[in-house]
Amino acid sequence: MRTPTLERTRPKAPPAPAESAYGERAGIAYLFLSPWVIGAVLLTIGPMLASLYLSFTDYDLFTTPSFVGFDNYARLFTQDAHFMNAVWATVKFVVFSVPVQLVAALAVAMLLNRASRVQGLYRSAFYAPSLLGASVAVALVWRAMFSADGAADQVLSIFGIRTGGWVTDPDLALLVLVLLGIWQFGAPMVIFLAGLKQIPGELYDAASVDGAGWWRRFWSVTVPMLSPVIFFNLVLDTIRAFQVFNAAFVVSNGTGGPGDSTLFYTLYLWQKGFVDFKMGYASAMAWVLLLGIALVTALIFRSARSWVHYGGEDR
Repeated sequence: MRTPTLERTRPKAPPAPAESAYGERAGIAYLFLSPWVIGAVLLTIGPMLASLYLSFTDYDLFTTPSFVGFDNYARLFTQDAHFMNAVWATVKFVVFSVPVQLVAALAVAMLLNRASRVQGLYRSAFYAPSLLGASVAVALVWRAMFSADGAADQVLSIFGIRTGGWVTDPDLALLVLVLLGIWQFGAPMVIFLAGLKQIPGELYDAASVDGAGWWRRFWSVTVPMLSPVIFFNLVLDTIRAFQVFNAAFVVSNGTGGPGDSTLFYTLYLWQKGFVDFKMGYASAMAWVLLLGIALVTALIFRSARSWVHYGGEDR
């Protein structure tokens, strides 16, 4: 009796897909990807490359750009005093508004995390300011509230305090924008609320059994378990704060005053590009802003190693 050979018993390999079928599937994939690719090239990559080129030129929007090398970048840091004022005003806004906004968002999220019949109403009410976003209408109302004889001054006058208008005071004008940024905490609040829902209740029960009070449970359970969400909100809010424009434009009437106190970086960039028609100079400012945001974001990511804790990781 003959023993079957290995070739006879080995199962046959499935036939390779036909060349035409593979090409057809690839063509369909490229077809669905094409809107994103076209949008990325025309609306993101193309303008970025054009801006990079213009940052090395002297361009006024009407004449042919003339190449000047790194002159625009050199003037930014050596000859333009308003540039450093804009950087300082923006940094102060980020430093003061982002942490307070995150604290307010987390505090409200913890309050709304409790079961209540009108919980949905409260969530909508606190989230509503974020829906308005950086609208011009909100900035106009905010400016009216803190102008001379506005609502803020009227309330303070009850206690014998009169400022004569916050938006015209160099020491208070930035505070108006900081308060506006803090007031719009709805988006991070919703993200915090979703993160709080994911924390197992058993952790709080175990901490209570061990005698931990509310404050101890917050620092030992809530903050570590919520640290990835805190990190996420911190990155997004920091990037968003560096790009604030509408509020500063409306509150200061497009001037950045008084005394450059509200001259945010984006507002000064707009002034250079569309008021002074120095588009090459404005392009250089845009790239400096991009690199600055990238540096700050990288520092946040590096610091996250020491305070962000992910579930299941060994420490």
